[in-house]
Amino acid sequence: RYDENVRKVIPFYDEIYEQIFSVIRAYCGGRPIAVLDTGCGTGNLGQMAIQRVNLLELVLCDPSEKMLADAREKLKGQPCEFHCVGSEKLDFENLFDVVTAIQSHHYFDRAERVAAVRNCFKALKPDGIFICFENTAPFSETGKELMLKRLEDYEIQAGRTPEEVKSHSARLALVYAERILCGKEDMGTGSGMTLRACQFLPILIHLCSHDVFVNFEAVLCHG
Repeated sequence: RYDENVRKVIPFYDEIYEQIFSVIRAYCGGRPIAVLDTGCGTGNLGQMAIQRVNLLELVLCDPSEKMLADAREKLKGQPCEFHCVGSEKLDFENLFDVVTAIQSHHYFDRAERVAAVRNCFKALKPDGIFICFENTAPFSETGKELMLKRLEDYEIQAGRTPEEVKSHSARLALVYAERILCGKEDMGTGSGMTLRACQFLPILIHLCSHDVFVNFEAVLCHG
């Protein structure tokens, strides 16, 4: 049920995952890799990782026991670990080639986001890569209105009721936009660091390798 509904509210949902694995293949090649997916939800990324990359280790984390139960069912019999923990409370160090946070950090306030990103980088091996896909809010009111209108049109076409669409838009307008805009600035935009961003309205992907985290952490803490 969750997997069906999420595609009704996140445009390009499947394309997001295609982009993630395109990045992983380009960065890691065919070598065996250890992958940590934070905020794993029902295990979609884990399932694709098993199918698409040369896995050395797969660890899935989520703060929701219900989500993890769905992930365990989806990946039953597969060689992976599950941990009920949010990325703001992770305690891994120097273990993974790839760490992902897909549509999970926008739930955090500023302090939690700082802790979450710091923990993701701490979990990386020295040559590892952190991939974060997130909602973003446009800087102008016109941009926000246009984004919400396009999202509403998308949701209606995907089968949501007008009442569901109205409720979702109200939640985005009142809660997410302010936090996401702050989050976009926190993620290092304009800092001059080695960070590459590719826009998929309303999604932003940030790709950062382990060796730029010192500057990245400074932006998060003092930007």
